[in-house]
Amino acid sequence: MWIDFLLGGININYISNLIIPLMVLVVIFYGVVKKINVYETFLEGATSSISMVKTLFPTFLAMMLGVNILIDSGFLNFILGLIKPLFVMLNIPQEILPLAAIRPISGTATLAILNSIYEIHGPDSMVGLLASTMQGATDTTFYVITLYFGSIGIKKIRYSLFAGLCADLIGIIASIIVVKCLF
Repeated sequence: MWIDFLLGGININYISNLIIPLMVLVVIFYGVVKKINVYETFLEGATSSISMVKTLFPTFLAMMLGVNILIDSGFLNFILGLIKPLFVMLNIPQEILPLAAIRPISGTATLAILNSIYEIHGPDSMVGLLASTMQGATDTTFYVITLYFGSIGIKKIRYSLFAGLCADLIGIIASIIVVKCLF
């Protein structure tokens, strides 16, 4: 409401649709001022990105295949079933179990889970606060290792994967402790 007042009734969606084209125009203008051939520079970047995509595609394909096998096989549900009694015993909301399990694998899937938690429980509920804190305290370890290590050709990821998953586990535990203590 106050945004409409400040903008004099201008539709905010109209402004948001103009931001990216304006940014492109600023980059082109900057290139012209600096006397850079913007079009040739763009083509060089596009050409080099094609080789990068060819390098990363097999790694991403393998990761997506592994994630789909993990989810479709029911193994993830089996693991969640094993962990559920521990969450019940510690009085931790079970609604965050899918978020905690999927977060190291997929950021997009956990955003969908987070949105679902918000719709059902609300963002200011105990479950919503815990899910938000967990989302911020953990990372998509498999995606990060796939992207960064795959882009430079590192094949031995054992210790990095272990360290990343340990960091995710610590982030999950810390989220639970912080939210329980503060809220």
